[in-house]
Amino acid sequence: MKYLSLLALCACLISSVAFAAPNKDNQFYSLLDEIWQYELSVSPLLASRAGEQAYADKLPDISPQGLAAKQKQWLEYREALNAYSADNLSNEGYIALLMQRYRLDNYIDEYRFRAYLVPINSEYGFHASMASLPDLATFKNVADYQAYTSRLNQLRPYFEQQIKYMREGLAEGYTQPKVVLQGFEKAVAAYIVDTPQESEFFKPFTSFPEHISNAEQNALTEAGVEAIKTSVLPAYQAFYNFLVDEYIPGARETIAANLWPDGKAYYANRAKHYTTTDMTPEAIHALGLSEVKRIRGEMQHIVEDVEFDGTINDFIQFLREDPQFYAKTAQELLKEAAFIAKKMDAKLPSLFEYLPRTPYGVAPVPDNIAPKYTTGRYIHPSRDDKPGYYWVNTYALDKRPLYALPALTLHEAVPGHHLQVSLAAELEGLPMVRRNTYISAFGEGWGLYSEFLGIEAGIYEGPYDNFGRLSYEMWRACRLVVDTGMHTMGWTREQAVDFMMENTALSEHNVNTEIDRYISWPAQALSYKIGEIKIKALRKKAEAALGQHFDVRKFHRAVLENGSVPLFILEQHIDAFIAQQKAAIK
Repeated sequence: MKYLSLLALCACLISSVAFAAPNKDNQFYSLLDEIWQYELSVSPLLASRAGEQAYADKLPDISPQGLAAKQKQWLEYREALNAYSADNLSNEGYIALLMQRYRLDNYIDEYRFRAYLVPINSEYGFHASMASLPDLATFKNVADYQAYTSRLNQLRPYFEQQIKYMREGLAEGYTQPKVVLQGFEKAVAAYIVDTPQESEFFKPFTSFPEHISNAEQNALTEAGVEAIKTSVLPAYQAFYNFLVDEYIPGARETIAANLWPDGKAYYANRAKHYTTTDMTPEAIHALGLSEVKRIRGEMQHIVEDVEFDGTINDFIQFLREDPQFYAKTAQELLKEAAFIAKKMDAKLPSLFEYLPRTPYGVAPVPDNIAPKYTTGRYIHPSRDDKPGYYWVNTYALDKRPLYALPALTLHEAVPGHHLQVSLAAELEGLPMVRRNTYISAFGEGWGLYSEFLGIEAGIYEGPYDNFGRLSYEMWRACRLVVDTGMHTMGWTREQAVDFMMENTALSEHNVNTEIDRYISWPAQALSYKIGEIKIKALRKKAEAALGQHFDVRKFHRAVLENGSVPLFILEQHIDAFIAQQKAAIK
């Protein structure tokens, strides 16, 4: 799954390792560093993840003036990048140039299409992003607690500004569709408690380093309680009231992105951003239908192999309803996920030449967001002294089939997102933009390709697990069809649900949650299958060119060694890898 969300979801774990630029790139890399430092200054939460303490007492300036100032600076930086090209940069520098353009283009385009008017999607929003503040901060001295309290005191005006934008969006037709917001207010209500001490934001004040005196602890706690009482809780209450009284009742009835102001251009822009290709919605839709047909044929083979008495759709219904395929407790589901993850850990050396130093854990999706949250997700570390986490949704256990768990685990943990994101963050000798830009077509394509690697690693035990893998692949193929269908071809939500129910073994609850996600996050779901198809095609190309000399460990190193890159850059790099390997054979 997409790594955390559109709002929080593009920043990766940051490792502050100095890089050495080739001589010809020195001036260019100085520009990249200037851009990065500016980004940290206007993105205080990103700075906290980077371990930069200078902005630990600040929240982002999202005022109209603040957003306009950032847009002006992004445009100036993009213009400055025009002085550089493949002709005057090394290959590494040229990749960095493309990555920086990609990052700046996204900031510029989101402002141009006024994405700030819609700061929520069906499962996430700024209110949940702010809930990460206790985990982002360090608490080593008095100044750290004071900086954290300063942020808490800024939550109320921050929420007020977000509500102003959402109210403006209501007036101009920029809202999430009403259908995806049913029950959304419950996720906000979870943060509204009777006393400050019950709030998640109070956790840092429950323990202090020993060197902080009792008097200082009392003063810091008192200030924290006051901030939660006068800023945090009123902020969440005001947002809840706004959602219930104004936003959800006034949200648009239509679901297509094409029907937003500038919607057709917006969807085309998002499709290009998430796929890093120039494919049209029509071409993507046709590709999806072709993949659905192919995968359904492979599913039919399994139905025949197990001698099931019925059609493929009868078999899918059997999988959805039979109790043998479901955990009875949340702990049982988590333990099974952890077992699969550990089993895959042992297979990694046979597939990879080098592995990340950052560990990961297995944990449930938090209760307050679980009902409308996707089935699983990788959560990157908030700091370099923290692990990553593979979140498993334990809400509605009868909708979380065990036969799908191996594919989910490989995608979100290893060799999927945790391995790829951690390796990218730990790369040395590269500018920060190379180590901290997440390109969905690459990252999600790698996640889906990782599910395929489970076949080689022997993770899928029996026909049901393998059917679960195919169902997950079918799920991503269906995304190409339903996302383009709903946003550009007039499909209704019911058509999309029916198509997913007809062709995947996902539970009805999961299908509804996913469809709402695609509606509220246009085009992001296109990245998975398109990225996976490219990586698989490049592997076949390398296997054909190198024959018996093909080494899967070296191929995977070549795929991952540049971090997250656009698909056309990945293709160029693998072509160079093939040429190098062929030269070595001679």
